[in-house]
Amino acid sequence: MTVADRQMEKTDRYFVRSADVPPERITSVEGVLEQGHVVVRKLMVGDEILLLEVERKKGLIDPVHKHMDHESMGYLIKGRLKLIIGGQEFIAEPGTSWMHPVGVDHYSEALEDCLQIEIKSPPRKTWK
Repeated sequence: MTVADRQMEKTDRYFVRSADVPPERITSVEGVLEQGHVVVRKLMVGDEILLLEVERKKGLIDPVHKHMDHESMGYLIKGRLKLIIGGQEFIAEPGTSWMHPVGVDHYSEALEDCLQIEIKSPPRKTWK
């Protein structure tokens, strides 16, 4: 998949309610198969930024992968999430934020049902 294929169309509005955005079930990220249930809602897309709402069911494993064309940041709203980023392990709880720099391996495991916000810059669609 080329960078052009991953580029996302800019949102045509200034306000959105999460409930009005249909969820997308994710089966893979960066070509790596997900192990469990995860959905995203593409809330807003700007020229240089993407805002996602992510729901992970308990037991979901997001296997080790990396992004070579964007960085991302996450913020956990609900649940507990085991994160390994660049070889460093952390247990995220509500109020925790984290970053996936370009080219850095990362992994996550939902220890409980989780709700998070994720921001990607520049905006890239990395999932199927």
